[in-house]
Amino acid sequence: MAGPMNRFQFYAAFAALLGGLSVAAAALGRHHLTDAHARELFEIATHYQFMHAMAAIASLTFWRWGGTRAQHAPPFFLGSTLIFSGSLYALALGGPPWLGYVTPVGGIGFWIGWGVLVCAGLQLKKPD
Repeated sequence: MAGPMNRFQFYAAFAALLGGLSVAAAALGRHHLTDAHARELFEIATHYQFMHAMAAIASLTFWRWGGTRAQHAPPFFLGSTLIFSGSLYALALGGPPWLGYVTPVGGIGFWIGWGVLVCAGLQLKKPD
């Protein structure tokens, strides 16, 4: 096995894991939740989880293409996914209602991640 994992590898692996888990969560919610509101919360959570796993992967691409600021986006996308989607999953499965106040914190993290990615995009060099 190679040496310790670097940040780039960690973000790539974590993003891929969250992407794959979003597929499993979507199937679980679709096939095992009977309450319409719980199912809707699960669908929202899986949608945002998948979308921001892919955004983290896009960030890595920007980083490799010279947008060095993009290295700061994956922690926002991945951490906010845990907060945003995690709180929605918990609510759907009967968690305490106060978790609804946690969800927007993840949304704010998503916005920050996208803002970082905009700045990184402006750093990209014109292709030859």
